[in-house]
Amino acid sequence: MTEEMLLLARGLLNTLHKNTERYDMPKIEAAYTLAYRAHEGQKRQSGEPYISHPIAVAESVAGLGLDTDTVCAALLHDTVEDCEGITVSMISERFGADVAAIVEGVTKIVTVAVENREEAQIENIRKMMLAISKDIRVIIVKLCDRLHNMRTLGGKKNSDRQREIALETMYVYAPLAHRLGMQRIKLELENLALLYLDPIGYREVMEAVDRRFGTSRELLASAKGRIEERITAYGISYEVEDRIKSVYSLYRKIYEQGKPFEEIYDFYALRVIVDTVEECYTVLGLVHEMFTSVPGRFKDYISMPKPNMYQSLHTTVMSRDGIPFEVQIRTHEMHETAEFGIAAHWRYKTGEAPDERVDKQLAWIASLIEADEDTRDPDEYIHSFKKTLFREEIFVFTPKGDVISLPQGATVIDFAYTIHTAVGNRMVGAKINGVIVPIDRVPQTGDVVEILTRNNQGPSRDWLNIVTTSEARGKIRQWFKREKRPENIVFGRDMMEKELRRLGHAFTASETEKIFEATAERVGIGSLDDLFDTVGYGGISLSRIAVRLKEESTRFLKMQQASETPAVSADEAALASLQEKSKNRAQKKQNGGVVVDGAEGCLVKFARCCAPLPGDAIIGFVTRGFGVSVHKRDCPNAVAGVSDPGQADRWLGAHWETKESGASSTMYEASLSILTEDKIGVLAEVSVALAEMKIPVLTINVAPPKDSRATIHITVGCKDTEHCHAIVSRLKAIPTVLNITRN
Repeated sequence: MTEEMLLLARGLLNTLHKNTERYDMPKIEAAYTLAYRAHEGQKRQSGEPYISHPIAVAESVAGLGLDTDTVCAALLHDTVEDCEGITVSMISERFGADVAAIVEGVTKIVTVAVENREEAQIENIRKMMLAISKDIRVIIVKLCDRLHNMRTLGGKKNSDRQREIALETMYVYAPLAHRLGMQRIKLELENLALLYLDPIGYREVMEAVDRRFGTSRELLASAKGRIEERITAYGISYEVEDRIKSVYSLYRKIYEQGKPFEEIYDFYALRVIVDTVEECYTVLGLVHEMFTSVPGRFKDYISMPKPNMYQSLHTTVMSRDGIPFEVQIRTHEMHETAEFGIAAHWRYKTGEAPDERVDKQLAWIASLIEADEDTRDPDEYIHSFKKTLFREEIFVFTPKGDVISLPQGATVIDFAYTIHTAVGNRMVGAKINGVIVPIDRVPQTGDVVEILTRNNQGPSRDWLNIVTTSEARGKIRQWFKREKRPENIVFGRDMMEKELRRLGHAFTASETEKIFEATAERVGIGSLDDLFDTVGYGGISLSRIAVRLKEESTRFLKMQQASETPAVSADEAALASLQEKSKNRAQKKQNGGVVVDGAEGCLVKFARCCAPLPGDAIIGFVTRGFGVSVHKRDCPNAVAGVSDPGQADRWLGAHWETKESGASSTMYEASLSILTEDKIGVLAEVSVALAEMKIPVLTINVAPPKDSRATIHITVGCKDTEHCHAIVSRLKAIPTVLNITRN
């Protein structure tokens, strides 16, 4: 390697050299050389050489203790996508199938050619889950990739793109890191994302942390010293670390949960790391002898680990000064798992097969893939994905004393399917703590749940509306799909016929059949029986089918009306159609969907003073040399101009073009002024609300606060006035938003 190459890779080489005996250094050097040459001449937006990014990703991967192949894949992860002449097959030939598979998996996560943005997001998540299920190293490399991108996000010039990446990080990648137990990466991703989503809130929390820690710095030192002295007297080998709660965790507790800063009991924490589980409980007893414990603040995650394999004892105690602090006690192995999660246990680190805990911890990925196979509804898949990532857990017991974790809000049916598919399918009832309960009952942590079963029993369709986990819903659908196809077909047809009648038009049997066939084609299902079967077992929601039925029935009625008009020759019809399409295309390029009386073919632009939207009453003004400027009729400039004798003849009538079925996806600009309380987190709440509605944000700025009020000036993309009203209504639902005006 050249001197420049060695200088760039210095950090990576230092990390690798700490454990050189387990790394194939010539192979890693070959991967680095290929990546260096492939990215030569490429720059990041910050101006740094692009190779600095894959080096940083590889350094993070090596820091997690992953193997040679994963480090090589990290170095090469962008070459297939960004560099000419580099292919997956080439990487496979030079570095082996494992390296090629990881590179391909990471590449597929980010290269999805789908026009619809929502469909692209769904397809990305599906590809991500499939890639993870094949090799967990794919998502570890991707998380390290996102971590470095977030660390260097300030190099991006586009603030909207910064926010978009930060939102995706907060709501996809940080939760993924959490589910995989990789707390160190998860915490840093959350803090970095918050910095871009709510910089003011981030700064205020940091300032509050500095103030509080500055006044109580001696607290942790004193408590740490006392604990170390007591443990030493017992002859226990130990390490003691101190920490302060992360900025994002504090932000959530203060601004989302409304807790005063003084009531956050785990702001300070000491972490005691020992060799054995027995020593963990011994240290716990010593801590409780030395300090007064806070009631209700003890958690034993050793006997009942979290689903992401986290284990530790947590207790909150009071210092001599009356200030609460948390003590966490764990073994070295538990600490490795808490910091590095799945990476600490995976077989590529030790060369051994993963233990049963790892398989269990990855079961949620398999359940998401199974759920995807049994539903054609992307909205439901996204809902299941988010629920799986963000769920809070409860812990219940089987009659034999086994601990089962369930998402908060899960029912006894969900519990039955968690035990075993056959138990769920044969379920006829349930007991909680020995008492028979309804099947929609939600157990609580500590409950003993017993499932009552009967042979030759099957689930009920109503259960699909009761269960909350994608695992249970998928298994119920699988049963109906496998066992009840004839019944599904009858049930599905009946549901669709009822929905078609609800639209208010009576169709004959043959007309109904044609509409159903067109609907099946629209949703990508080959035959009517398959469509009815899919609707019957819940593979596609009736609400999604209802939209397609309405569109196809409307189209059918229009075709009927067209067939009743006087006939013209085929040539005449074709010519007229071509002429009309050509005329519409030419006009729409120029007029933005507006017709101005007496100004056909003239360039049309929208006035920035009032930014009219489809649905607004409008009027056109003939400018000198720049076409027609379209204003809202109640725009002050328009009102003044129409009444001005010197300009009156330049104002023309205008109206919006009538939209056909399947309205245009054209986006117009709407400028909103949002009056809010001057509180931390308002901008983040507004941003999240707009992101959930998939509203593009074009510009955003905040006026200086005045009289405990702040004003956010924002320009968003929307389709028409109705769409704008929906956006305003959603934003007004935010408690800190006082008023919204459209400029």
